[in-house]
Amino acid sequence: MTATSKTLNYSSFSSLPRHRESSVPDWPSPAATHLWNWRGFDVRYRVEGEGSPLILLHGFGASLDHWRNNIPALAQHHRVYAIDLLGFGRSEKPPLNYSLELWEGLLCDFWRAQVQQPAVWIGNSIGALLGLMVTARHGPLTRGAVLLNVAGGLNHRPEELNAPLRWLMATFAQAMTMPGVGQVLFNRIRQRSQIRRTLAQVYGNRAAITDELVELLYQPSCDRGAQQVMASILQAPAGPRVCELLPLVRRPLCVLWGEADPWTPITAGQIFQDAQTNPCHPEAPVSFTAIPETGHCPHDERPEIVNAAILKWLAQLPDPPVAS
Repeated sequence: MTATSKTLNYSSFSSLPRHRESSVPDWPSPAATHLWNWRGFDVRYRVEGEGSPLILLHGFGASLDHWRNNIPALAQHHRVYAIDLLGFGRSEKPPLNYSLELWEGLLCDFWRAQVQQPAVWIGNSIGALLGLMVTARHGPLTRGAVLLNVAGGLNHRPEELNAPLRWLMATFAQAMTMPGVGQVLFNRIRQRSQIRRTLAQVYGNRAAITDELVELLYQPSCDRGAQQVMASILQAPAGPRVCELLPLVRRPLCVLWGEADPWTPITAGQIFQDAQTNPCHPEAPVSFTAIPETGHCPHDERPEIVNAAILKWLAQLPDPPVAS
């Protein structure tokens, strides 16, 4: 870690944040969410609060419900939008060729239909990579971005895997497309017990792994088309690299990274740490903060810390440049 990187010290808080179960088991209630039609498909979103807009983007296999411990705090100061990407959550799951570019188009259209003013894009994992894509390629839509444990791509690139693992991943992806076989495999990996085991691997704060969380991840996998979505994503291109996107960004970035993430280890954030010291552009400063004892999903593992860090950064964020 570079000398300019920050690591949050729990002693600066009254006590180590404890994860709390939502007081509302069915969060959010159906009445609190909306459906927006995109290219003939229903996309679920939630909007709450007033003020400058924030748009929350979940990661792979998750949904807007993954932000249930963040929306109330952020909505006290901002108008918060959270969306289920097509193929996830309670959005429709049509048989399409899924890709980061498909979701990028969805998000830009959502902004034009629902938001219509420069927003801060806040994402985790694949959602963080999407937020970086929008900020890099669609500047007028953005004031900046908050990126949590940015994924390196939608899938691993062949050169990132050794030969045996590359063969294994390709075989699994092909099997997921086979009639009958694909559904059997999907039914095994979507079991609640398997979801809990996966969370135990990637959450640094095990106290955050609750029955509520497991259920929020499990229920969308029961929807018609969920297995076909998974099969499509496993064969999708990885998408743009962070190193290709970062030089295109002309807005401030706040990067938060769980130090104990085994999927996207903190070493993957070195490019942002370097940009904190030497930003690509003066109008695009980067703030990088490491969060100890935290894994792949800091917003859900340590919501009190993440909410405070985001709100502090937002309070210092300059207004977007006026279009000429």
